[in-house]
Amino acid sequence: MTEETALTRDIAKRHRAFFVPHVALGQARLGKPIAMLAAAVRSVLQSWRIMWRERPAAVITTGAGSSYFPVLFARMLGAKIVLIDSFARFNGPSAFARIAAPLAHIRVAQSQEAGRNWPGAQVFDPFRRLEKMRPEKERLVFATVGATLPFDRLVKLVDQAKRQGLLPEKVILQTGQPLKTEVDPSIEVRDAIPFDQVGEILARADIVICHGGTGSIITALQQGCRVIAVPRSYTRGEHYDDHQWEIARAFAGRGLLTMVGDDDDIAGALASARATEPVCATLAPDALIGELKAVMHKWEDDESARQHGFRRLL
Repeated sequence: MTEETALTRDIAKRHRAFFVPHVALGQARLGKPIAMLAAAVRSVLQSWRIMWRERPAAVITTGAGSSYFPVLFARMLGAKIVLIDSFARFNGPSAFARIAAPLAHIRVAQSQEAGRNWPGAQVFDPFRRLEKMRPEKERLVFATVGATLPFDRLVKLVDQAKRQGLLPEKVILQTGQPLKTEVDPSIEVRDAIPFDQVGEILARADIVICHGGTGSIITALQQGCRVIAVPRSYTRGEHYDDHQWEIARAFAGRGLLTMVGDDDDIAGALASARATEPVCATLAPDALIGELKAVMHKWEDDESARQHGFRRLL
């Protein structure tokens, strides 16, 4: 169960999937409380219907507002809950993690600091640098705003850089929705790009200019791209909070990307990125997956023992 995006549509081609509405407390902060409440009502109805029909024995969730009602109803119906907080939360638990924590049987943080600030959490840090050779690159820049919210400022920065001659390479710009303003005609504009095609573009792109979302950053680093992150700003009305600044600063502190700050200095960021030796990195959750398998086997054995004892009583 998830929200519908390019990535999740790709997943749904291979696995049974249910899409539920996007719900976030930040929608109210951005002046859209009616939209938030309407989405919440739809999510409640759809989530209950799905959980009542499916009756999962266990739920593993990474959070976000769209997950709260499925987790709540699954717990009410007797499911075990594993709550894995987003890798995007380096310094402490997300709002979802704090709200849903009482429902969880197991809590997992993905950084040491976040674990210290979330009582009762186990810590599994999946971040890994890769020693593999960087793929052969073309003179190509890929700019993406992600799949959840529009991001006009990033679009304008890319257009500005192209018009000023700072991006002599071919530029592909993924905008998430149709543009309301014109950009340099040499920029190839795409509203949405299937996830498999994004992978093909990243394999060829030398530079990636993206918002501060973990998914966009990590998929670019997996392909050895030079990454420039433009984190969305809450004060500018671009996101529900400033967690993308936390993400971008954490990756920049590890020497993995160049960050565009409040000054919108895209020229400086491009010069810095071009002078930086690119690195390859990924998320490798093998240890966490192993722990989850062990937990699921234990719960299965406990349930079998309980059922066996019940039959003996009868």
